Amino acid sequence: MADQTLIDHLNEILKHEWTGVAQYSQASFIIEGVWREVYAEKFSGDAKESFGHARLVGDKIVALGGVPVATRNEIQQSRDLQEIFAFSLTFEAKAVEMYSKAIELAGGDKALVVFLEDILNEEQEGVDEYTKLLRNSGAAATANSTLKTA
Repeated sequence: MADQTLIDHLNEILKHEWTGVAQYSQASFIIEGVWREVYAEKFSGDAKESFGHARLVGDKIVALGGVPVATRNEIQQSRDLQEIFAFSLTFEAKAVEMYSKAIELAGGDKALVVFLEDILNEEQEGVDEYTKLLRNSGAAATANSTLKTA
C-alpha cells in the first residue's frame, strides 16, 4: 500500500475533479445568448476531461490500496461568461497546484510521476486556454490575484 498522505492527497484531487464535472456541466447548461453555440460545447468538453481525470485518479487510488472518495466540493456558477472564464481559470490553476504537489509526494515512483505529469500537462493547457480567453478583459488579473492570495 502506498503512503497514506499520498492517497489522501489523491482523494483531494479526485474531489476537485468531481467538482469540475459538475461545475463545467452546469456552465454548459446555463450559458445563453450569442456565445452559447461556441462555449456550451467547450464547457461540456471540459466536464468530460474532468470525468476522465476522475476515472484515472480513482483507479490509481484503488491500485495504491486506497478507497476513492465519492464527494465533491461546492461549485462556482454564474450566468456571466467572463465570470465563468475566471472561475474556470481559478479551477484549472488549483488543479495544477494539486497535481504538482502529488508529484512531489510520489517521490521516486517514476511510473506514478509520469502518470501525474501527463494529467498535469492537460491541466496546464486549461490554465493557458482560460488565460488567453480572459486576456484583455480584466478578469484574468482578478482570477490570478485570487490564486496568489489563496
